Amino acid sequence: MSDPELDRIWHRIRGELRRAVSDSTWHIWLERLDVSSLDGTTLAIEAPDDVRAWVQGRFHRLLQACAERVLGPGTRVEIRGPQDVEPEPARVAAQASQELNPRMTFEQFVIGDSNRFAHAAALAVAEMPGLAYNPLFICGPPGLGKTHLLHSIANYVTEHGGGMSVRYTTVEAFTDHFVGSLRGGMDAFKAAYRGVDVLLVDDVQFLQSKAKTEQEFFHTFNALHQAGAQLVLTSDRLPRDMDALEDRLRERFEAGLVVDVAPADRATRLTILRKRVAQDDVGDVGEGALELIADRVDTNIRALEGALIRVVAFGSLTGRSVDAELAGEVLAGLYPELTPRSRTLREIQERTCEAFGISLEELLSSSRAQPLAWPRQVAMYLSRELTDATLPAIGRAFGGRNHTTVLHAYRRTAERIASDRDAFEAVRRLTETLGGR
Repeated sequence: MSDPELDRIWHRIRGELRRAVSDSTWHIWLERLDVSSLDGTTLAIEAPDDVRAWVQGRFHRLLQACAERVLGPGTRVEIRGPQDVEPEPARVAAQASQELNPRMTFEQFVIGDSNRFAHAAALAVAEMPGLAYNPLFICGPPGLGKTHLLHSIANYVTEHGGGMSVRYTTVEAFTDHFVGSLRGGMDAFKAAYRGVDVLLVDDVQFLQSKAKTEQEFFHTFNALHQAGAQLVLTSDRLPRDMDALEDRLRERFEAGLVVDVAPADRATRLTILRKRVAQDDVGDVGEGALELIADRVDTNIRALEGALIRVVAFGSLTGRSVDAELAGEVLAGLYPELTPRSRTLREIQERTCEAFGISLEELLSSSRAQPLAWPRQVAMYLSRELTDATLPAIGRAFGGRNHTTVLHAYRRTAERIASDRDAFEAVRRLTETLGGR
């Protein structure tokens, strides 16, 4: 079956599915599903890893019914993951040019200290392809927004580029396309990549140990760069750390601008969650629930959004309010390793005294001398961050101080570690000593 025909069938099935569920259910669970193949009466549907189990358990029968309305009785639906799908020759070319996600734009990208430079560089490239930074190399751990920036560039150039051609792909899709073209001729393959104005390639670290693909990518890179086309690449590591990559290609990666993205801080994580709630219109989600998710899930953005999806879904299925209590229950089961262990105020006080070389009596005294005031503020800050104690309880544990003093200490510490690198490092080391997040 030709790709256009399969796409038309999938479009009709999606229409049936969209009419059968609420807006929130559609956006949270079903919008990202895609068709993989139709083999006889078996329709293969691809579901992303973070929702596949839930879709299989909760929506398989609905998908089956929608497919039967379009294809007739006897149709069988299989739900697969991306790694389960073998690209058929007829679909390899389509995979090589990955579909753009219209939701991934610069407007929807949440900027924080961890990604500000990368965002600025990506926007400059989108506004002036081939003239700003070429190539632009964005590196960082998975799930921190690298792919979002690639799609943002592609969507921006598509809308404002005056007809400039854009191609987004991954190294795996590039490899599949290249291998398939070895059997059917390379002219079409070369035209697909070397005739574009902007080429965006995700996960170039996978070029390592693929000698033939690496060689072809090298020639593609050179042809585009010499023609003045813009190249943007992402990787989970710096070019210099790609030991298995040929020197000549690694040098070209480093010849432009290399920027990195780092894990988002708490404020940025919270903004991401608020924006996701507003964008997906998932209903009433309490601020306490968002704060708890932002506190617990700090690994990457995908895990953060996945946690939100699960909490909202659990609330919808059980009819409970999506508040901090519900979020705590859901996350305790999903991320038990992220549940903070119990700490005592005395433990925090003693560890702080050891770190700053003062006695417990000095820490709890009424003295406001600077050598004592800063350690005391840090200890109060950590007491609020790492325990469930209330402000009045913390104040009582620090020599009978009132809750406003504790709140002042917390804010002063937060401000100082945001602007003073030494202060930040001191608090970070102390937090690690206490086994904090």
